[in-house]
Amino acid sequence: MKNVGSTFEYEDMRNEDLMDAYKEVLCSHNGNTKELYRKVVEMPARRFYVSEERASIVISNMYKGQSIAQMRPNKREMYEEIYRRVLELKKEHPNDSIYDLTFEVVQQPAPKFYLTPESARVFICYIKKQWYEQRKKKYRHLFM
Repeated sequence: MKNVGSTFEYEDMRNEDLMDAYKEVLCSHNGNTKELYRKVVEMPARRFYVSEERASIVISNMYKGQSIAQMRPNKREMYEEIYRRVLELKKEHPNDSIYDLTFEVVQQPAPKFYLTPESARVFICYIKKQWYEQRKKKYRHLFM
């Protein structure tokens, strides 16, 4: 679990990636908003949005036989996909450590964002709000 005040090092990249997916889906979408955000989170992502360090801890524990059944479904699904890819790479590179293999896998494109549609909606609303505030600051001098 995240500590209060901690930051995610790939937040800007994830937000940019999420907004690109949002814009792409929005162009062809004419249904309800729940469906819109469901489609957004199912879009491919540039990478797995988890830190390499955290992923290596979880994958190492999985490799030792520890269960991740207590995790939320999206996180569990993400780690299962990372683990599957790590095991594939381990066959090709048996001398590489789980840590190194996990680093490589996490940076590969992900099949989806592994977020709930509601989480995506919250992130996108926050990103838009920041963008509008920056824009307002930039052009404030024109309206004074």
